[in-house]
Amino acid sequence: MFFKKMGGGADWIAVGLGNPGKKYELTRHNVGFRMLDAISEQTGIQVTRAKFQALTGSGNIAGQKVLLLKPTTFMNLSGEAVRQAANFYNIPPQRIVVIYDDVNFDPGVLRIRAEGSAGGHNGIKSIIENLGGESFPRIRVGVGKKPRPDYDLADWVLGVPAAEDRKKIDARADDVFGALELILQDKLQLAQSRYNG
Repeated sequence: MFFKKMGGGADWIAVGLGNPGKKYELTRHNVGFRMLDAISEQTGIQVTRAKFQALTGSGNIAGQKVLLLKPTTFMNLSGEAVRQAANFYNIPPQRIVVIYDDVNFDPGVLRIRAEGSAGGHNGIKSIIENLGGESFPRIRVGVGKKPRPDYDLADWVLGVPAAEDRKKIDARADDVFGALELILQDKLQLAQSRYNG
């Protein structure tokens, strides 16, 4: 509990996944970062403090003390930053909400889940490995399927969506924030019925 006091305390962690650096900013893989930036704007919580191999910011959302976290480890090592923050604040996986891109859904489609496998997403794979389980809520944001089965997945997620697709994705930022607020109030099923699809 000593750490909790020293760190200013947090009840939840909301993580946006992406890769650091200008060249990745608008890529499909950085949708989690962009959604967290939108949440930062809506709440006035500045995500600028370098800590836990991430950029962080703390504040209140839906009556909860939340740490916003953008790992700066690059996608495949995202779990290291999440684990450090979770250990520091003594937060269980069930109170870590992860926002990230999903190539299985059309651009802008949201899927909220309480748990699940990595589904081929390396950032989620890293978080599962570091937390030792799959039981953490996630908000998946569709970025569109690969144009052909033989298209390289890494090339696809590190590519920039067409302007029309980007518009559809960015238009869901308010809904991602709404879903996060409900999850923070332990209303994940309501978030699913309201925002999935």
